[in-house]
Amino acid sequence: MDLQLLEIESLQHAVDVLAQGGWPMAALAICSLMGATVIIERAVALRRRAVIDPKLVATIEVYNGDTSTQRLLDLCNRSPTSLAHVVKEVLDARHLDVPHLREVMNAAGRVEVGRLKRGLTLLEIIAGVSPLIGLLGTVLGMFTVFNAITAHGIGDAQVLSGGISKALITTIAGLCIGIPALAFHSWFSKRVEDLASEIQGHATRLILKLGGTDAAGVVGEQEES
Repeated sequence: MDLQLLEIESLQHAVDVLAQGGWPMAALAICSLMGATVIIERAVALRRRAVIDPKLVATIEVYNGDTSTQRLLDLCNRSPTSLAHVVKEVLDARHLDVPHLREVMNAAGRVEVGRLKRGLTLLEIIAGVSPLIGLLGTVLGMFTVFNAITAHGIGDAQVLSGGISKALITTIAGLCIGIPALAFHSWFSKRVEDLASEIQGHATRLILKLGGTDAAGVVGEQEES
């Protein structure tokens, strides 16, 4: 019973402290909620198996021409992964020559990268704006403190220090939101780059098999240039 009462009092104290930050704390709470939502959603969406279907990769490795094209298309239609979308676009355009197939692959890849980066711009904005909102709250709090000093003097040092500590709450909260948001944004961006490179590698191998020996020469020339 005493432990539960202590927990309730601690929670109430935390709420009171946050409430002291004023309206900037409401904006920071919204940023925190949106940032957490994006982080959780992207952490799930950017799992490797959710982007690159292992069965599709294995099928590409053993692809041997028209006899296995339908099987590959069936896998692409059943798979919601980004790799499946790119491979399907390449297979649908398999009647084209290799340079055009690469253009199709690159166009489909750009679309999928856009999908993989969904929400990362918002996360970047939150990482940049949250500390600024916290700083604004602190400046407003300090302004209030100095107005009180002007009106009543500095006779009570405890009241003055309490007012300053209240003003700093928003900066602390802004940094606590902005730093993780920036870290996750950087990590997710690198994750998207790695997955996009892997998708391009698998799609390029498929193009090589579709184009035969001519494709190898074209791909090699384009990589050298």
